[in-house]
Amino acid sequence: MKLNDIAYFVEDKISSENIKLDQYVTTDSLLQNKKGRTFAQNLPPQKCSLVHFKKGDVLLGNIRPYLKKIWYANIEGGCSQDVLVLRAKNNLESKFLYALLMQDSFFDYEMKATKGSKMPRGDKSHIINFPCLDLNNKTEIGKLLSSLDDKIALNNRINAKLEQMAKRLYDYWFVQFDFPNADDKPYKSTGGKMVWNETLKREIPDGWEVGNLYDIAEYVNGLACQNYRPKESEKSLPVIKIREMNEGITADTEKVSASIPGKYRIYAGDILFSWSASLEIKIWTGETGGLNQHIFKVIPKGYFSKGYVYQQLSAYLVNFQKMAESRKTTMGHITSDHIKQSRILIPPKEVISAFTKKTLSIFNYQLSIEKETQKLTALRDRLLPLLMNGQVEVK
Repeated sequence: MKLNDIAYFVEDKISSENIKLDQYVTTDSLLQNKKGRTFAQNLPPQKCSLVHFKKGDVLLGNIRPYLKKIWYANIEGGCSQDVLVLRAKNNLESKFLYALLMQDSFFDYEMKATKGSKMPRGDKSHIINFPCLDLNNKTEIGKLLSSLDDKIALNNRINAKLEQMAKRLYDYWFVQFDFPNADDKPYKSTGGKMVWNETLKREIPDGWEVGNLYDIAEYVNGLACQNYRPKESEKSLPVIKIREMNEGITADTEKVSASIPGKYRIYAGDILFSWSASLEIKIWTGETGGLNQHIFKVIPKGYFSKGYVYQQLSAYLVNFQKMAESRKTTMGHITSDHIKQSRILIPPKEVISAFTKKTLSIFNYQLSIEKETQKLTALRDRLLPLLMNGQVEVK
């Protein structure tokens, strides 16, 4: 059996004037690594014709298929021409179609016939001939995948809300300066003393200082892990590169000798800062690994907590991005000098301690939810090929 026996490409059109922003899907709004989609930033600037998708259709990003952009539509809407829309011939099997296309083997198959080198695109005539088994339990497989995906999506929504809560509190305390005063009242709003700071050219709370990002954390640069390949029978660790920061550890992840110095090991809960190319800040939630040379491991100093350092560094990231843009390079290349040149406020210990106490439960809950999500994702990706090959049955 082939894909065209159970599905077809949707060619129906809808005007961009007949949809709302939350109904519009582009390749940019589809998320990498099978994580669904986010809202597009804008509707097309001019009236145009879009592919008309419906609830239950499967949408695929057709630019750089190796990014594994796929979404099971839970609404009706329109998408750009670089998004492919597949519809099950039997509506009861729409979730099975989604499960079928979620396999890594499908994206590997799609990549074998792409066109173009810099921006490879999938070939529809090749895609529609993707081979698959004619299984009797298609509905059950679709339901199982759907239940796993729903739980993963719920976890992602919870973590996004927790992230918003922590950021909102950070902004309220350290941007608006309405941290609790001695009477547990908002500092600035209730007349807290503000003083002019010549370095920042702005007023700051009395008693606060100005420093740089090195004042709150240490930045450990990783190794050229290819120089530390594990010898035969030697214990090894996965190498955490920028890809692993975003996708987690996969079968393709390189290995490094487990004998590397401890400071180059990454543990769950560590803050990672990719200083080259992507310029991202992430909390690592995977297994212990080795630190790649394109990533800083950020270790809080003194009384500064991981939660605070993560928020402060994330807030400052826009400045590093502007530096990269001014150099007109696609590579970030943030160096130790750039970190030294940064200028941030250094709040008193009691304010940081209060913030840490307030956000510690949020930070820990995020970590536990992300670990659960990774386990569910790994389970889903292990189960899919077994289900599709008929090695495991769902009853």
